[in-house]
Amino acid sequence: MRSAGEMRDQRHSGIEIFLAGFSKTEHYQEHQAEAIRTYYFHPAHRTPLSGACASYRVIKGKEAYLKKLTASMHVPSLEIGRELEGSTPPSVFIGSWNYPKVYAGPMIAPLHGDTAVMDLPESWIPEGKSQEEIIGYRLNLVRGKRTVKVTNLENRFVEKLQDISLASSSIESEAEFDRPPKGMTFSDEHTPFGPSAPLDRFDIGNVRWDRDLEKVYHDSDLKASDAVADLHAKGVAFSSIQKAFSVGAIGTRKRRRLVPTRWSITACDSTLAARLLQEVRGYDPIDCCQVREFASLNNYYSVLLLPTAWQYEWMEAFLRILGGEELIFSDFEENRGKRGYSRVGGCYYACKMAVLDELAREKKQAGAIILREAYSGYVPLGVFNVRENVRNAMSQPPMEFDEIKTALGYISTRLELPIKSFIQQSDLLKENIRSRQMTLSCFEN
Repeated sequence: MRSAGEMRDQRHSGIEIFLAGFSKTEHYQEHQAEAIRTYYFHPAHRTPLSGACASYRVIKGKEAYLKKLTASMHVPSLEIGRELEGSTPPSVFIGSWNYPKVYAGPMIAPLHGDTAVMDLPESWIPEGKSQEEIIGYRLNLVRGKRTVKVTNLENRFVEKLQDISLASSSIESEAEFDRPPKGMTFSDEHTPFGPSAPLDRFDIGNVRWDRDLEKVYHDSDLKASDAVADLHAKGVAFSSIQKAFSVGAIGTRKRRRLVPTRWSITACDSTLAARLLQEVRGYDPIDCCQVREFASLNNYYSVLLLPTAWQYEWMEAFLRILGGEELIFSDFEENRGKRGYSRVGGCYYACKMAVLDELAREKKQAGAIILREAYSGYVPLGVFNVRENVRNAMSQPPMEFDEIKTALGYISTRLELPIKSFIQQSDLLKENIRSRQMTLSCFEN
């Protein structure tokens, strides 16, 4: 594990890389640089949990905690005029407020040319992008929006959003807003984005569609779930599938509609996880306990695979991000699967999909228990953070152990929290320990 000093040094170097990469954006880059220097991870710009609010007993669930976390981020709004010329990566955002009449629109960078990396989360972790670089990409995306009924796909504005979402490359764009865009949005479900404002006018240049996306768009008899699975099997990036789903570009004709970005991410994750689980159930279980791990973006992930039929538990700890808090949130499913929406949100499905995707590739079945720790400096970046970190963990060579006790013994050396804290919070992990006639005293430090 990297030391706090090493993480801090990497954060500072990430700022310099970001600033160098956008050195040609003239006055806009100056505002961006000032926002970065003013905000990133400086304790003065965090609102700490005060008094009893630092207690897990007071913070009633993960959603409440994340609201406190995002509310603590005081970032100056970038100064954007009413007119903007630039490029969309391609990127769109569909809000969920006031559903079924929602705010929908493009996200545009004040840069020309290839801006694809700004909305391609699959590339960020493999390419070693720092948290600052990722946030920098997202700060540069300006959201334009109009109110649209989700079933009203037969208008030119929505057609432009579909063009963007099906595009194979960045698109030159022009926008005029009814007022200067302001603000910024962070979420644990979707990636952040910069200022936003209602659109008066929006135009795009020539568009070339991705061939695989174009094919499912024209197949109006293909169910959305089948289209999502087919595109994934062809290697189309998850973010591209999700955007096409969100703008109503796939599915049977009568059922197509706009889907809020947050919902579409979870819908695609859960759809793929369900398909992959059907496949994985037909494979033999692994023959020993395995541990696969990965650390990035102020997170550590440990994937414990058990030689059992499918079962799944997700546990995440948030450690001293706002103050002295040490919080664990969890959810699980037994072999028969899960009913109802997870109490920990979309990360549950993103992780599940990533684990099953690799098990299907290896033609193996296993029980999966995932432990995540998020450390000081962590910023909510969306569930891609979980999906892609777990993908990277699953792609690592597994460490093999004969017993769950020795596997957990290794994991305990990688965690900041005592392993006992996770066991006490767990359901499946605790049950698997009991089934092997062990007690919590076996894991005392």
